Amino acid sequence: MTTIHPTRRSTLLACAALLLAATAHAQQPAAPLPTYDVVSIHPNNTLSGSTRMSIDPGVLKFTNVTLKQMLSYAYRIREGLIEDLPSWAESAHFDIEAKVVDPDIKALEALDRRQTAAMLIPMLAERFGAKVHTETKTLPVYELVPTKDGPKFKAYVAPAGTPDPKGPGGPGSMNIHNSDMMATGIPMASLAESLSGLVDKTVLDKTGLPGIYDFELKYTPDNARMNGAAVEPTDQAPNIYTALQEQLGLKLVAGKGPVITLIVDQIKQPTEN
Repeated sequence: MTTIHPTRRSTLLACAALLLAATAHAQQPAAPLPTYDVVSIHPNNTLSGSTRMSIDPGVLKFTNVTLKQMLSYAYRIREGLIEDLPSWAESAHFDIEAKVVDPDIKALEALDRRQTAAMLIPMLAERFGAKVHTETKTLPVYELVPTKDGPKFKAYVAPAGTPDPKGPGGPGSMNIHNSDMMATGIPMASLAESLSGLVDKTVLDKTGLPGIYDFELKYTPDNARMNGAAVEPTDQAPNIYTALQEQLGLKLVAGKGPVITLIVDQIKQPTEN
């Protein structure tokens, strides 16, 4: 089950972006994704600051979410890169339950997180009338580059008999829990995507490192709050910028570059059911 809490949403969003569709199948037509056959949408007027997004194979439950949050999740894009939304899409909250009738559990479990998120797109189109397109714009970014003494991590070495981490079933993974990032068999492009969520700005991989790597990063998120309590910086957990330099031998350099944005062409309030 995937559960997303409000205080960790941007972090988990960054983590979820790491699990892209396998490049081994890039030349083949994509198989149709399962669709949610039964969808229930109701307004949430509790004024609660708590948001919950829970996904089991074939079952989705969102509590107190905005349309902007749903678009962000479905299209794997930061909320700040979604444009032309009406004000209600950020202020109105909804409870949503959806399920796949007679689901193929094995097929659903085989989906990566990007594919699982994309299952929301038909529902957003049908129930919210969502029509969108993407545009690439030149915007402020960070470039991820090695420091003079970097990098300070090792290339991944696959144990005998394990799948290729770049292909289906490979061990490439990243886990972000609170302020600890643990990666196994991860390319630098995936680290850059993960950092984009942590610093709320697109990070471009300019390391020039083509392999896949193992590393651990301990940091204190800027202005982070976990379970309503402020996370205090410690000597063992510097901010993300310092942690990158000290622990991985990488740094973020301000610049400008191409950034994909999501433009909303049409949207409407859903009918309750």
